[in-house]
Amino acid sequence: MTAEAFKIVRWREWEGPGLEHLVLRERAGEVLADSVVICSGQTPFAVRYRISCDANWRARSVTVDMIGSERTLVLASDGDGHWARDGMPVPELDGVFDPDLTVTPFTNTLPIRRLRLSTGQSAEITTAFVDFPALTVVSNPQRYSCLEEGKRYLYESRASDFKRELEIDDDGLVVSYPDFWQRG
Repeated sequence: MTAEAFKIVRWREWEGPGLEHLVLRERAGEVLADSVVICSGQTPFAVRYRISCDANWRARSVTVDMIGSERTLVLASDGDGHWARDGMPVPELDGVFDPDLTVTPFTNTLPIRRLRLSTGQSAEITTAFVDFPALTVVSNPQRYSCLEEGKRYLYESRASDFKRELEIDDDGLVVSYPDFWQRG
């Protein structure tokens, strides 16, 4: 995307009626994502999230609202790996730069854009992993490997055997996340 630009992206669940509508804005010095996600499953729910990043794609704030309830999560980062939840420090997230929201493929874009890996390079990171609908937040070790620059990444959990090959577009946004999300 060019400076002062916005992009609208929609994903649909791999199987099921779930849908995400994301508006991504890049302005001088900041990246703003505003989205609504409708999740299907045994207990369907919907959320709105907003993520603000600096120009280097380091998350500065994450706000999640559970639609139809009073439940809200507010995370803030100083950009140097220190986080607060609802204004209280979260020392177990020290050293974390990226949030990972289980309801969206968008949060994979943050480390992809921030790390700028070339083909064959890998990086180990830890994320602020937000689980839904509980809104729990834990540190989660992960690995990103660039399989084909600007096109394909391998995402791996370092805490389990979970891994997926992600297809991305020219903006680093996920096109295909097998078994979970695909562009609609």
